[in-house]
Amino acid sequence: MKTRLSRHRPAGRFHFSHFIQELTMADLAFVVTTVAVFALVALIARGVTKL
Repeated sequence: MKTRLSRHRPAGRFHFSHFIQELTMADLAFVVTTVAVFALVALIARGVTKL
């Protein structure tokens, strides 16, 4: 039975695939947040023009 500690990567080794995956998720989160902000601004602008 493996413990939680045995699944960690050894010290001194750097896995680029894990790093790339983290960057990709950060980029995706940024794009989703940006699209959501622009959608919110568009809804507010549409509501203001109806006043």
